[in-house]
Amino acid sequence: MGTIRTFAIAFALTTATVGGVALAQTQGGPVSALKGHDANAPIDVASDRIEVQDRSDRAIFAGNVKVRQADLTLDTERLTVAYTSAGNLQIDRLDASGGVIVRSPSETARGDFGIYDINRRLITLIGAVQLQRGDSRISGARLTIDMTSGRAVVDGGPVGVGESGGRVTGHFTVPQRRGS
Repeated sequence: MGTIRTFAIAFALTTATVGGVALAQTQGGPVSALKGHDANAPIDVASDRIEVQDRSDRAIFAGNVKVRQADLTLDTERLTVAYTSAGNLQIDRLDASGGVIVRSPSETARGDFGIYDINRRLITLIGAVQLQRGDSRISGARLTIDMTSGRAVVDGGPVGVGESGGRVTGHFTVPQRRGS
């Protein structure tokens, strides 16, 4: 593969338009997952290393990977980008591994692995998942966000696997009221 083609693919991947993982919030309170997020905003990727595997139609970003799209950020150790290169470069899927942390202005989601299926508009975090807003948090084995409907689901996973013990757990803060 020529140097110019490698550079063009790497450049296209680091400026591609894709969505991120997070939950949105309005002034009135929480809304559906990713409601109002600009999935057409450009994405910026920075890492210690990139390897383009042109014959496999993928690129691997490794080492201190930082992804930003609008107000959303994703930090991980390794990001694999699967793309189609017929004509224009089109990204199909992002796979993150190595302590995935996704932040929006109001929430933080964590997991061991993250998958973003761009064609289906589904984001999944797997393994020791934790979703936090302020002092409230939900923990489980898997978090799935459907960006089309805005629905977010946390599953507990099998009993004995991970910290959740097969169940979803939560800790929620309540508004403090004066007097009773």
